[in-house]
Amino acid sequence: MAAGKSTLARHSAERLDWPLADSDLVLQERLGESIPEFFDREGEPAFREREREVVLELLQSPGPGVVALGGGAVEAAEVRAALAEHLVVHVDVDVETAWARALKSSTKRPLARDRDRFEALYERRFPLYESLARASVTGGKDVDGAGEAAVALTRAGVPDAVRMLWSRAGEGHPVYVGPGALGAAGALWTGQGRGFVVADEDVLALHGDQLLASLSEATEVAEPVTVAPGEQHKNLAEAERVLRALAQRGMQRGDTLVALGGGVTGDLAGFCGATYQRGVAVMQVPTTVVAQVDSAYGGKTGVDLPEAKNYVGVFHQPAAVLTDPTVLATLPVEELRAGYAEVVKTGLISGGAVWERVLAIGTLEQAVSDDLAALGAVIEDCVRTKLAVVAADEHDTGARAALNLGHTLAHALESATGYGEFRHGEAVALGLLAALRISERELGLDGGVRERVHDLLAANGLPVSFEGPSTDSLLAHMDRDKKRRGAQRNLVLLRAPGDVAVGVEAPDDVIVNAVDELRR
Repeated sequence: MAAGKSTLARHSAERLDWPLADSDLVLQERLGESIPEFFDREGEPAFREREREVVLELLQSPGPGVVALGGGAVEAAEVRAALAEHLVVHVDVDVETAWARALKSSTKRPLARDRDRFEALYERRFPLYESLARASVTGGKDVDGAGEAAVALTRAGVPDAVRMLWSRAGEGHPVYVGPGALGAAGALWTGQGRGFVVADEDVLALHGDQLLASLSEATEVAEPVTVAPGEQHKNLAEAERVLRALAQRGMQRGDTLVALGGGVTGDLAGFCGATYQRGVAVMQVPTTVVAQVDSAYGGKTGVDLPEAKNYVGVFHQPAAVLTDPTVLATLPVEELRAGYAEVVKTGLISGGAVWERVLAIGTLEQAVSDDLAALGAVIEDCVRTKLAVVAADEHDTGARAALNLGHTLAHALESATGYGEFRHGEAVALGLLAALRISERELGLDGGVRERVHDLLAANGLPVSFEGPSTDSLLAHMDRDKKRRGAQRNLVLLRAPGDVAVGVEAPDDVIVNAVDELRR
């Protein structure tokens, strides 16, 4: 209750030009009195029986339509069975927000009179919502287009395993996650004009035919522009080459750039899309773990300078993201392992059930070969976390800095070694260990967290020690970190899993000791 279902249903019905029904309003009309009045007089069992009858009737209506369900309707087994024949959208909202809205609502909700009971209902119903839904939308006003994007899941050629998460950043856009999403790119096409693919040359050789064939079912597709893999190619010279190639192929402002590859390709192509003719639509198709759990979302695009990483860039939200975990099976094992560091980072930021699922997944190599469903669930967890943080701080002015846990040292390692010695995830692994050690000394983080992270990273083949740049050199590169404000480095640290501290200034000797501990 109070999630925003009626708002999303109304917006969706208007945009789709479909009839709208709100089960609570229909039921109230049938009862001839308000729901609270009936509920208080007849009791909840009598209300649920009447509600069940109305909902089943609405779900059996012929033709397309939009139905807003009451929050407790899905607790009836018959309703859950009937919903299997329909596209279910979960309007996701945290319990604090739902409770605050319920208290302010002009409708006096019978089950929103006691906070403890309200929270118990939330905990009981949430798994039902998740199990029934194929699309998830964060509750709020910025939901235009979410219904249309969800309906795309029902098109021919979209596997049942593909789900949609709605990002509220920018004007809002869909993120399609699940096995088979890449091959359904045409059916899920949300772009405009023609498609212009910018792809990692290795990824294009592996997955290009499938993507191009699918896209060509929806739009005209130009000859792809390829980029070499590796962070050392994410620079202004390469951006100019890509931009000129797009111009030579005749790309116009009304066309769509499709980025196929990992984080380097996504950042570079996104930057080109943001600046080409002052901005074109971009569809991200991430193919590495780092990109699928982190970099493809949030609209950060950019290239590196020799002096520092990601120093030239712009915020440019994608028109859509297609995340297909099955493509991870073709990754070199080193790339697969490197991505695990971002999974661990996200688990530490989220805490709770997400952190527990990260701990349970074991090695990514095993997950890719033996349990793709579990890996897909963890990837979806990471995407949800990233989308929630970005929605709260789209332009990185505060809370979004939490996503940089471990990245201060990581970026310093990358830039100090010319972007050729460490993969991003390998640098993040070392950065996490340093950040957790500093967190122990400055914020009292339980030392067991760092030990567990150390073991997880080592088990996944990631570095837990290094040789290389001097500590003075690393400190100098840290001083050029984008989070720095004046003389303050603004470190991102951890009090406990799920409790991140941003903008922390630690003494130089603490930072030096944490870095030196990692040296072989």
